[in-house]
Amino acid sequence: MLTIDALKAFGANTDDALTRCMGNEAFYFRMIGKVIDDPNFGFLEEAVSAGDLDKAFEAAHTLKGVLGNLSLTPIYDPVAEITELLRANRKIDYSPYLKTITEKKNELMELMK
Repeated sequence: MLTIDALKAFGANTDDALTRCMGNEAFYFRMIGKVIDDPNFGFLEEAVSAGDLDKAFEAAHTLKGVLGNLSLTPIYDPVAEITELLRANRKIDYSPYLKTITEKKNELMELMK
């Protein structure tokens, strides 16, 4: 079950996030539920696989903003890193970043059960 304590143990900065959500835990939890379903996770993987770094950047940049606002640091950090690499149009192997993002997203999904 998703709780503030579980999110803190996950590594989220819940104090900052709740400040952004005006202290409304229910709203914060709803927003987390929405970010888990954000299609940009899939768009990011698809664009990287297709070698379309511009589209990958757009997806990563969008996720970076949402994850940052929710202070979901364990997912935000690798997304922020990949965003900057994509912004620079670096032609590298992005699979380690994608793997970490997926693993952390799956961890968060487990907390939501």
